[in-house]
Amino acid sequence: MTDEVFLVFTANAFAILGLRAMYFLLADLIHRFVYLKAGLALVLVWVGIKMALKIDVYYIPTPVSLAVITVILAVSILASLVATRGQVRHEPPAPAVPPFRRATEEELRELEPLWGRARSVGEETLK
Repeated sequence: MTDEVFLVFTANAFAILGLRAMYFLLADLIHRFVYLKAGLALVLVWVGIKMALKIDVYYIPTPVSLAVITVILAVSILASLVATRGQVRHEPPAPAVPPFRRATEEELRELEPLWGRARSVGEETLK
């Protein structure tokens, strides 16, 4: 398309930013897409059939293929949203033992010589 490095870089940067925004938009809804995996599996089956037929049997036009893929994804998303209508998001249960703990004052004092700084008790000020 172009040899202009600035255009290629900015196009890729904006594409990534758009995908990041879409991820945060859909991250809260992902628990409702229960049939999306089945829909994506059907898309992969469709692509495999299309590739197998293209060898010597029949060529499926690209617009037809895109239409089939769009219909499969739309049906799987709509079926998921209908099936999970009214459900609220469930938070995962908190672990019984937290994965990290806070260091005690004794442990922090032992590590002070390694840090090369002194801490005052109760405050995190640098000297």
